[in-house]
Amino acid sequence: MSKTLVLAEKPSVGRDIARVLNCAKSANGYLEGGQYIVTWALGHLVTLADPESYGNEYKTWKLEDLPIIPPELKLVVIKQTGKQFNAVKSLMNRGDVKEIVIATDAGREGELVARWILEKARVNKPVKRLWISSVTDKAIKEGFAKLRPGKDYENLYHSAVARSEADWFVGINATRALTTKHNAQLSCGRVQTPTLNIIAKREEDIKNFKPVPFYGLTAEAGNHVNLTWKDGKSGSARTFDKERAEELLKKTKGQKGKITSIDKSMKKKFAPKLYDLTGLQKDAHRLFGFSAKETLGIMQKLYEQHKVLTYPRTDSNYLSTDMVDTLKERVKACSSLKQYGKFTMKIVNAPIKANKSFVDDSKVTDHHAIIPTEQAPLMHKLSAKEEKIYDLVVKRFLSVLLPPYEYEQVTLNVQIGSETFAAKGRKVVKNGWRELYTHHEEDTSDEMADQLLPDLQKGEDLAIANVRMTSGETKPPERFNEGTLLAAMENPAKFMDEGSKDLKKTLEETGGLGTVATRADIIEKLFNTFLIEKKGKDIFITSKGRQLLDLVPEDLKSPSLTAQWEQKLSAISQGKLSKKVFINEMKTYAKDVVNEIKGSSQKFKHDNVTGSKCPDCGKLMLEVNGKKGKMLVCQDRECGHRKNVFKTTNARCPNCHKKMQLRGEGEGQLFVCSCGHREKLSAFNKRKSKQNGKNVSKRDVAQYMKKQDKDDEPINTALADALAKLKLK
Repeated sequence: MSKTLVLAEKPSVGRDIARVLNCAKSANGYLEGGQYIVTWALGHLVTLADPESYGNEYKTWKLEDLPIIPPELKLVVIKQTGKQFNAVKSLMNRGDVKEIVIATDAGREGELVARWILEKARVNKPVKRLWISSVTDKAIKEGFAKLRPGKDYENLYHSAVARSEADWFVGINATRALTTKHNAQLSCGRVQTPTLNIIAKREEDIKNFKPVPFYGLTAEAGNHVNLTWKDGKSGSARTFDKERAEELLKKTKGQKGKITSIDKSMKKKFAPKLYDLTGLQKDAHRLFGFSAKETLGIMQKLYEQHKVLTYPRTDSNYLSTDMVDTLKERVKACSSLKQYGKFTMKIVNAPIKANKSFVDDSKVTDHHAIIPTEQAPLMHKLSAKEEKIYDLVVKRFLSVLLPPYEYEQVTLNVQIGSETFAAKGRKVVKNGWRELYTHHEEDTSDEMADQLLPDLQKGEDLAIANVRMTSGETKPPERFNEGTLLAAMENPAKFMDEGSKDLKKTLEETGGLGTVATRADIIEKLFNTFLIEKKGKDIFITSKGRQLLDLVPEDLKSPSLTAQWEQKLSAISQGKLSKKVFINEMKTYAKDVVNEIKGSSQKFKHDNVTGSKCPDCGKLMLEVNGKKGKMLVCQDRECGHRKNVFKTTNARCPNCHKKMQLRGEGEGQLFVCSCGHREKLSAFNKRKSKQNGKNVSKRDVAQYMKKQDKDDEPINTALADALAKLKLK
């Protein structure tokens, strides 16, 4: 009997598919049933070969060997996952397997994962594609009922290969050129370098900013009405002329007020758009302080493990029309959150009116917006962080299905002397979707806050109790945090000093710097290579980062390059551009980049050298601020030794309850708090064991320390893996 082989991207998803397809027989790396065999990758099993695969001379990094431009790039099996690749290859070549279903993540990268395995395994059997946005049993069954020909996704695969190969040619060559010329760990890429440049530009704007004082007038009328002066010509509530403000104060003080106009209008405010990944990451950072990578990791668990949310790596805020019939079932699944019971009941008991504000086929790309699945969550199985992210998505989902927020807007103009003062009021008619939220963020950009106004009539005189002059200063732009940096990566056009309007428009249309799936990794890479550092929540560029921007070619740090590349990658995915033509352009560009770096007279200087010597090679160590704390790193790129000076942990001080730093090594490790509290690690564990009513074993301590280290990456590994696994975007 012939069988169909299903290739999933991860074991957890593979097991879910296998259960739905009745594949109960477990074997080494796969599950089998009467009709189907389900196996899986472990992320990527196959990748592009390292430079040394094209010649022994490339094992050592030398400037004179650059550029490295092989005629064709080779695929290699990743050593760590070789066993699973061999299992998958064997299954693909089984005589009874007549057809293969690609069931990797439904997107460009997922397509690459599967197709590279097929190519490396030299398999040429009929291929179909499973394309689903959630891994519930229902979604899997419906997906298998609507399998599409693999040929429909070949252009998507060509686009993915083009992106990977282009990043290889540019990233490998530029990074090796910079690193060997300056003997420092310097890496660059078409996404990370422009992102770094955006941060540098913001810091330059802050440094050069000069505050300008401004002035205004406010008046208090009878019946507790607060009025704000408005310039008769510009409508602005501020003037930069102090003498004028003082003159206006003299002219209006002691004068009566007369209502010259009252405008009333009914307003509707619809719920915010459904979440895409970047929007969710921004809110999670703003509300909970979660990093972009942390939020993505939580989302992956809610999608794969708990199956309560749809595919997270989406750039769409809309749903497709074929999903409308599923909405009530999804709303019912949300009713397990008791605080939303009355809202889910209201939605379920009335017809759902789909409108263009959240249902639009033309605005759905590979995946629709992030929404709950039809599967109700087991809330006791969700961690506190998972519950917070799930709650955010549920609120946003329910809000678009509820009526709009309606209010009556009242604008009042009052003449005091010869000057116009104004007030705005708001009377709520229907709270609508806003009932879901306990805090409402109002737009006060016009410098007049809404207030509750009494019943007033046009022409009515108002007694003015007081007129006073206000003052302030213009403020510099705020430093980036992870949330606002994501927003800048999403729309970098406004940070471009150069480039035509058409180019900026292209950049907006192609989705900005990176993709929703890669932005978190790009930010992490900038931290891990010490090009940026964090102080509190704010992000600062390091001296190393500033110097790197001086060393790289000008266009490589501009978002316009990414705009051009993404435009062409999109054309490849649509079958409008040949992959070969694009790659030839990238080869030429890589040669130009290397030649420019070779010919540069710029110098790189470590300005963070310490007196401590590396225990491995004897060279002086560099002091750097890692994302988790301060550390010493060997300056020799081939050594890469490092050790922590201190790291900020999640352990809380018993006195002030702030997070403590962990300093030292081995038995002498010590917790230190900014309030002055000091405590040995052994004493801390003993104290915690008493609080928890149990003894702490060496294994417990090891697990605790492993948890503290989980976000730290070895220096050489961060660089080498980035190149080997083509994570230079």
